[in-house]
Amino acid sequence: MLYSAFSQRPKHLDPAQAYASDEYDFISQIYEPPLQYHYLKRPYTLMPATAAHLPKPQFFDAHDRRLPENASAASVAYSVYELRVREGILYAPHPAFARDPSGKPTYMGLRREDLRDKSRLLDFRKTGTRELTARDYIYQIKRLAHPRVHSPILGHMSEYIIGLKEYSEQLVAEDKKLGAAREPGDASPFLELDQSEISGVTEVDRYTWRIRIKGKYPQFSYWLAMPFFAPVPVEVDRFYSQAGMAEKNITLDWYPVGTGPYMLTENDPNSRMVLERNPNFRGEPYPSEGEATDTANGLLVDAGKLGPFIDKVVYSREKEGIPYWNKFMQGYYDQSGISNDNFDNAVRVAATGDAGLSEVMEARGIRLKTSVATSSYYLAFNWLDNVVGGQGDAAQRERGRKLRQAISIAVDFDELISIFANGRGIPGQGPIPPGIFGFRDGLQGINPVVYEAKGDKVQRRSIDTAKRLLVEAGYPGGRDARTGQPLVLYLDTTAQGPGDKARLDWYRKQFEKINIQLDIRTTDWNRFQEKVRKGNTQMFFLGWNADYPDPENFLFLLYGPNAAVRFDGENKANFQNAEFDRLFEQMKNMDNGPVRQGIIDRMVGILREEAPWVWGFHPKDYGLYHAWLSNVKPNQMARNGLKFYRLDAQAREQMRAQWNRPRVWPLFLVLLLLVLAATPAVRGWRERERRSETVRQPQPDPT
Repeated sequence: MLYSAFSQRPKHLDPAQAYASDEYDFISQIYEPPLQYHYLKRPYTLMPATAAHLPKPQFFDAHDRRLPENASAASVAYSVYELRVREGILYAPHPAFARDPSGKPTYMGLRREDLRDKSRLLDFRKTGTRELTARDYIYQIKRLAHPRVHSPILGHMSEYIIGLKEYSEQLVAEDKKLGAAREPGDASPFLELDQSEISGVTEVDRYTWRIRIKGKYPQFSYWLAMPFFAPVPVEVDRFYSQAGMAEKNITLDWYPVGTGPYMLTENDPNSRMVLERNPNFRGEPYPSEGEATDTANGLLVDAGKLGPFIDKVVYSREKEGIPYWNKFMQGYYDQSGISNDNFDNAVRVAATGDAGLSEVMEARGIRLKTSVATSSYYLAFNWLDNVVGGQGDAAQRERGRKLRQAISIAVDFDELISIFANGRGIPGQGPIPPGIFGFRDGLQGINPVVYEAKGDKVQRRSIDTAKRLLVEAGYPGGRDARTGQPLVLYLDTTAQGPGDKARLDWYRKQFEKINIQLDIRTTDWNRFQEKVRKGNTQMFFLGWNADYPDPENFLFLLYGPNAAVRFDGENKANFQNAEFDRLFEQMKNMDNGPVRQGIIDRMVGILREEAPWVWGFHPKDYGLYHAWLSNVKPNQMARNGLKFYRLDAQAREQMRAQWNRPRVWPLFLVLLLLVLAATPAVRGWRERERRSETVRQPQPDPT
């Protein structure tokens, strides 16, 4: 049994809705999309999960003629992905699959009164299972368009999956009809998703289905590794949609069911959640290959053996960091992150910047695993702003560019990482983080606007360089040369807590280095989003986590047609550059290779020069693991590696007993102090008793 913890309760466990890391920690162990990421290989590599093989897209032109594999994106009208699920895969036991001796579903057609004695899923005593089919995957794609589900990827997928948008509109109309016909107080009637089909999604046979995609979109394969495309059977949907179920919180969003290695047997997100081995899981071989260092790190000892290796995982909710840390140090949790408060006690950072464990950690056999997150955090300039933006005539655009470059040098994210993140991060040189194709390492990857090479070393450009750029921008000494007024810039942020003050003061000091006054405007998250969406900002801080390991997923954040103000897109800076947009269109659907890398290099060069962002940093994840937990390798793109963890429970019990031996000497000390404290009282009492006896003794008769 493995013991872990969580701090935030998962909001959704429905794979059509879940989109947060704390939700994926659970559902990735339960659901199986057709594809997954190799557990050990880096760069991140797709491989089959339930699929028999990786799908190879077929390309067609507007006349339905098959095109070669190397066809240009411009010539491709649509792509076809054909997937085949392996036979014999079974769902975890669930009441939705239960049947009576005649084959009739046991728990379908229930009325509210049938649920009087049922408050949780375990109250349905009978369970069953069935084989996974292609139809289950098709049904889940339909659920993305369900008007009551509100899937966060419906809009994006409607741009690619042929017919999904039209199918969604059809469901909305049908749902309105059902709502109009419903009597007051009645449960919402079941929306039949199979009454019509999505034109671009077809069932070939029991185990095979096809998906047609508009144009050429190689990144679609990555989506097929996300829970959004995991299977949901229609009978499970029907089971949870029965009257009275939602009132008792018996829903798919609370009790997921899948074909994965684990099933959720206890769900109390305010206290404890429990995953147990799915008895119907077929087993999955541990990888037999990985990176060059994996053998030396002991990560290939179990090659070929069938997982999962752990039968049960207990997650306890820990709202406070100190109790969580103490329990980890006592051996009651098998793994832990490192908060800022505990960093100095756990980690030693060498002069070279390399991180190692403290003596206390090493003495307990605790191991440290680090990995750079596939995330970028950045300070954005609003391109539509008259001062820091990039609009207007040539002279105005040049002024804005020089100003942004000066600020990029002044805001020292190397220092921020050191002070506020305990060194857990690397400064950004562009939008693409390490581990993603297109990222350049070493001297070739530095941003020449902010850094310069001195021999084989890289150093930040001087503040004098930033001040010179500020003069060229028309702000000598931090004053507008035309008006003589001090330059005041505005930073919008949601940071309002007492712990945020130090960081906000640090930002002010960065701007003071070049004599710019920074006015920080704090607001709540909803108001902040509205200001960004409408372009009522000058500067703001944001971040982006990769949906999939492709440069397109980061470069599209600066693509003109994705601008937030004009198109409600993810280009929150509203950056606009015709050459960048042209290269993005050329690059986005290309296969990885030297040609694509060359285009990316040109795009990143434009971004560095134009500086729509201060390129912030890519955070580093630090994880601690006890010696009895093995086969652990952080994976930034997948959270389904729990099936490969191995646990030595006997070693854990021995170390727990050693670390938590009862200390009896304080009890003896307390008893001794009590005895010493009581001794004078006892002596006094005995003296008084002796005197009383003397008084009570018979006296001689005086006569």
